[in-house]
Amino acid sequence: MEVYLETKDYSVTKESFQLLYDSSLDMLVTKPVPSDLNRYYQSEDYISHTDGADSIFEKLYQFVKRFTLKRKVVMLNKYIGDEGKLLDYGAGTGDFLSVAKSKGFVVSGVEPNAKARGLAKQKGINLQENLNSLKPGSFDCITLWHVLEHVPDLEDTIGRLVSLLKNNGVLVIAVPNFKSWDAKHYKTYWAAFDVPRHLWHFSQNSIVQLFGKHDLALQKTKPMYFDSFYVSMLSERYKGVKNTLIRGFLKGLYSNLAAIGSKEWSSHVYILKKAK
Repeated sequence: MEVYLETKDYSVTKESFQLLYDSSLDMLVTKPVPSDLNRYYQSEDYISHTDGADSIFEKLYQFVKRFTLKRKVVMLNKYIGDEGKLLDYGAGTGDFLSVAKSKGFVVSGVEPNAKARGLAKQKGINLQENLNSLKPGSFDCITLWHVLEHVPDLEDTIGRLVSLLKNNGVLVIAVPNFKSWDAKHYKTYWAAFDVPRHLWHFSQNSIVQLFGKHDLALQKTKPMYFDSFYVSMLSERYKGVKNTLIRGFLKGLYSNLAAIGSKEWSSHVYILKKAK
């Protein structure tokens, strides 16, 4: 694999990493992979493991999260109905499952981070640390909201998740898109590379190939409109420029406008269905 570019961990350690291009899957791979990934998550800046809303970026994140939670559940209604057994893998602090539960879903979740599990428990959502206790063929739907890019054992995790789905079950995956305009514009500063927490960097082609091996057919690809704004604002901060919010907003808007033609949004949601 050839080097696509070099970037660094802007949020925690400032260490440098390479992104290698895997031409067979049309995706990028982070190298080297640290032997202890946990320490790269041990930061108050890692927002998905907290409910923090102190900084302007945290406030923006929490605002957008609240706005999109119900929309995510409405999307599930379209593909699996008004109820069913739902597993959220990488459930964070449990907010998505809390909303889904209130709408009639029977919910389960997996979250390896103990702090995040503790916050979810306070909301009445009990999360598992891993997949080990879950039975094959148990779930109508499994969701991964910006999680797949984090898993160290990609192929094994995909196989295990697919095995947990019922026949005709639906897998919903949200991941950043390294072919978006904002990724190409910011290059090494693109916040969604987020190395080394993000080990894999997907394209639309790579998702189809990875899950096609497991007989999951792509039903729909949907844009995540807000991601370009948030990611661009963070990217501007990493560049150390002034007027971060304004510049980030404008770049995020331009990225979305560019994607109207290219269909390469900052992040995509993929809805995949398991064959009978």
